[in-house]
Amino acid sequence: MLSPSYPQRAPWGTAGKLRAWQQEALDIYFAEPDRRDFLVAATPGAGKTTFALTLANELRHRGDIDRIIVVCPTEHLKTQWADAASRVSIRLDPDFRNSHWRPSRQYHGVVVTYAQVAMKPEVHRELTKSARTLVILDEVHHGGDALSWGDGIREAYNPAVRRLSLSGTPFRSDDAPIPFVEYAPDEQGLRTSITDYAYGYGRALSDGVVRPVLFHVYSGHMTWRTKAGDELEAHLGQDNTKDITSQAWRTALDPHGEWMPAVLRSADQRLTEIRQHVPDAGGLVIATDQTNARAYAEILRTITGQRPTVVLSDEAEASERIEQFAANTSRWMVAVRMVSEGVDVPRLAVGVYATSSSTPLFFAQAIGRFVRARRRGEAASVFLPNIPVLMAHATEMERQRDHVLDRGEKDEDGLDDSLLESAERGEKASDALTEEFTFQSLGSVAHFDSVVFEGQQFGQLAVPGTEEELEFIGLPGLLEPEHVHELLMQRQTRQSRHRQVRESREKDTGAEPALPAPLHRTLKEQRQLLNSLVGVYARQTGEPHGAVHAWLRKTCGGPAVAQATVAQLQTRIDTLRKRVHR
Repeated sequence: MLSPSYPQRAPWGTAGKLRAWQQEALDIYFAEPDRRDFLVAATPGAGKTTFALTLANELRHRGDIDRIIVVCPTEHLKTQWADAASRVSIRLDPDFRNSHWRPSRQYHGVVVTYAQVAMKPEVHRELTKSARTLVILDEVHHGGDALSWGDGIREAYNPAVRRLSLSGTPFRSDDAPIPFVEYAPDEQGLRTSITDYAYGYGRALSDGVVRPVLFHVYSGHMTWRTKAGDELEAHLGQDNTKDITSQAWRTALDPHGEWMPAVLRSADQRLTEIRQHVPDAGGLVIATDQTNARAYAEILRTITGQRPTVVLSDEAEASERIEQFAANTSRWMVAVRMVSEGVDVPRLAVGVYATSSSTPLFFAQAIGRFVRARRRGEAASVFLPNIPVLMAHATEMERQRDHVLDRGEKDEDGLDDSLLESAERGEKASDALTEEFTFQSLGSVAHFDSVVFEGQQFGQLAVPGTEEELEFIGLPGLLEPEHVHELLMQRQTRQSRHRQVRESREKDTGAEPALPAPLHRTLKEQRQLLNSLVGVYARQTGEPHGAVHAWLRKTCGGPAVAQATVAQLQTRIDTLRKRVHR
């Protein structure tokens, strides 16, 4: 049996020998010789392209197919697929157009985009029918992006003798069926996608195929003015309503506040630390819109003295800029969506998630840019705002998701994922003329909150730039996955000692505290602490638990525990602590 991580890092789309999971998937595929459709869900960076091209080569050599068609999400990926195929002696034409009708004889097939197929499915159907064709559907969930896309994909590739579907991210959160994916009822009777072979992040990490990803989480205090003219404030990470969370998040991402410059400065420090061990390591900021992307690039230029690469999806030079960045050793790239999926820049080691998109699909695509391993020991750091839905995604990196139809609901987080698209289009001037006020960020302050790794949080609030934050910014650039947890525990202990020294100094000098009073980070922890104190107090007084909770509600105000906010729960905790006998 081959080592799971062999080879350490093959050129994109090639491998002298297969990784263990790739061989397993091939064995399963060929165990049924007449198999027509096959769905592989493998974590980004695991080597789906190598697997697909190896399968294509084997089918050609067996005489089962005469033509190969690859369908991918973007124009940039067309070139990457063609380059990868050429390394294993498969010639694919990335310049095929709908006006061509037939590929040149010198090619074994073509690479097209989902949008291209949807525009003229009859062209691609004839192309598929005219030879025994294997269709490779890269990131197949895009087949459900629009009704016309799904219909076009089905019309074009229904005649194919073989179809291989690939996905590296959680499936769609809507109920748009994905072409050529099989669905079957689950335990609740909901139609759920069936994956023929799955290789998740957790297994890939233990195999050494992908990097460990550390999420550096930042909270902070936000103030803003709403369209109604009200001035509001909130702290990222506290128990806010969905509207408040969305507006506070938008305030944090404003390049004119203090939050983004502070986070970018910390991210650049982290990149400097990693480059001591990985000299060509690069960083990527994923921005919501073009205006913010340019502003973030200017902030980074001020911090580093170097002009970052800026990639905007509507620019003709976008693909070329990504390729140049992948090949050089410059520090930063700032992009709007262009590199959220499928783009291979293996040297990316630090990311800043500065976009308003919150779907599991987009989040997984974005984080997938940082997990691609070149050699064992390389780790990645992604900087996140403390937004509940993003925290949930970060703690569920290892979770495998299937596509479920018939749910009758959209994204569960309730946040406005359309912000990204509307921001790219630009706000209409008429909006400003018809409203007395417009949304305005008034101020933002960043605090380091914690590091999340394998679903656990390490560390506590710290001011950016202090020794307390640097314990986690200064982690080594090379980290073996099995040692990360132990190292984070050590850094958490050292951070606590720094905090004790600072708080003692503040107390002695009478200085204002540098940080707000620490609160438990999650409602779950807050409720657990309150219930523990209620249990202690009930034993001491002989009163029932329910009576103690009722007394606390009457004394402190607020709803039942299940509906109480972090601040309301903290008030009850403080009240009980004064009464519990130690």
